[in-house]
Amino acid sequence: MMRVHASASVSAHHSKMATVDYDAAAGPEMELSDEEMEREAEGYKEQGNAFYIKKEYSEAFNYYTKAIDVCPKNASYYGNRAATLMMLSRYREALEDSQQAVRLDDTFVRGHLREGKCHLSLGNAMAASRCFQKVLELEPDNSQAQQELKNAESILEYERMAEIGFDKRDFRMVVFCMDRALESASACHRFKVLKAECLALLGRYPEAQSVASDILRMDATNGDALYVRGLCLYYEDCIDKAVQFFIQALRMAPDHEKARLACRNAKALKAKKEEGNRAFKEGNFEEAYDLYSEALTIDPNNIKTNAKLYCNRATVGSKLKKLEQAIEDCTKAIKLDESYIKAYLRRAQCYMDTEQYEEAVRDYEKVYQTEKTKEHKHLLKTAQLELKKSKRKDYYKVLGVDKSATEDEIKKAYRKRALMHHPDRHSGASAEVQKEEEKKFKEVGEAFTVLSDPKKKSRYDSGHDLEDDDMNMDFDANNIFKAFFGGPGGFSFEASGPGNFFFQFG
Repeated sequence: MMRVHASASVSAHHSKMATVDYDAAAGPEMELSDEEMEREAEGYKEQGNAFYIKKEYSEAFNYYTKAIDVCPKNASYYGNRAATLMMLSRYREALEDSQQAVRLDDTFVRGHLREGKCHLSLGNAMAASRCFQKVLELEPDNSQAQQELKNAESILEYERMAEIGFDKRDFRMVVFCMDRALESASACHRFKVLKAECLALLGRYPEAQSVASDILRMDATNGDALYVRGLCLYYEDCIDKAVQFFIQALRMAPDHEKARLACRNAKALKAKKEEGNRAFKEGNFEEAYDLYSEALTIDPNNIKTNAKLYCNRATVGSKLKKLEQAIEDCTKAIKLDESYIKAYLRRAQCYMDTEQYEEAVRDYEKVYQTEKTKEHKHLLKTAQLELKKSKRKDYYKVLGVDKSATEDEIKKAYRKRALMHHPDRHSGASAEVQKEEEKKFKEVGEAFTVLSDPKKKSRYDSGHDLEDDDMNMDFDANNIFKAFFGGPGGFSFEASGPGNFFFQFG
């Protein structure tokens, strides 16, 4: 025997007796009376309650639905199903059921409470407040409504603080406020998207991606979540993929201004960066420098891409011999992205080129700690050697010659400097000046002793400490001078006029 219950559509206009149904084999069966239908609906409700107590919410939902199908005018059945849907985190459906419950019975306190809780979970604190105030009109001492009303007021306050924080670009404050608000409004996509956007703006891309992905799993057409996914990719310098997400967000929400602006910026940034790269490859360094500078003005928030642009401009700057500017650009790149190895390497090379060896060693050490390659080890050792060499006397500077100076150039330089600083030349000067000139005269002799000896010069150039190599570094500056200028009769400086001297062999 087969029997069909009155459905919600039929029961809207049913009378004492509903229509009859037929069993193909047994013929017509008389329908249930209203009382019998109510008893049957109550039976379904009791079964639903049993499953609800056991936390088998899907089964409870099915039996509450059966009860509603039999008696669609019973407010408590909608209220029970709303409670079940809330446990299943299906708040929008639960909201519809709770609203139907209070439409059927405006004095149904639990119905108003559940409607308020659904509004609260979905982030509509104003609507939630109205529901809880209605409960307090019906039951002024209802402690649950009093507490939930406070929760709704807190959410409104967090929303207000978040709006101020966003305007001030205090994104950490916004994330904090949204986390607090989501404690009560756990199903509010709006709050989650705002949190995800601020996480992206803070450079916390994996967290932002996770939040956006959770939303898209529940709502694949959410334009805000698609925008945040694109924003994360954009800020991670995956510009082509980012543009795809921005376009998809605009398909779902054609008026999404943030997605439109981000898409425009992404395309402009990519185009300008590629123009700069092309100019650099073609050797048009001034043009490349200007193009990278223009690209840097497009979006100050794009940290990773801007770090690369600064490093690219530093590379161009080093080609143009703007070494201090190149160092500054590398520093800006590192400030934006502390893990950017290429910027450390570029800055270290600029430090080497400007003989700032301590700074170069520091950068190469940072690189080698991060990536222990043979190349990085060699760069570090080279910088350390140059640093060691820089702390010794620079004999080339003492003589005033380049490191590539020939033997004749070294001799000429010694002749000039030795005569310039010889003590006899400054016999009429103050004691302080005489002492300084004597010191310089000795340094000139020391420099000539090393640089005029091929073996010592080679050891010096390679960074070795000559004293550690058992090489005789004892010398007398006067003896070197005599040996260089020759003649047993010696020499003298004689005045030829005020402040003028000439050298005379004896």
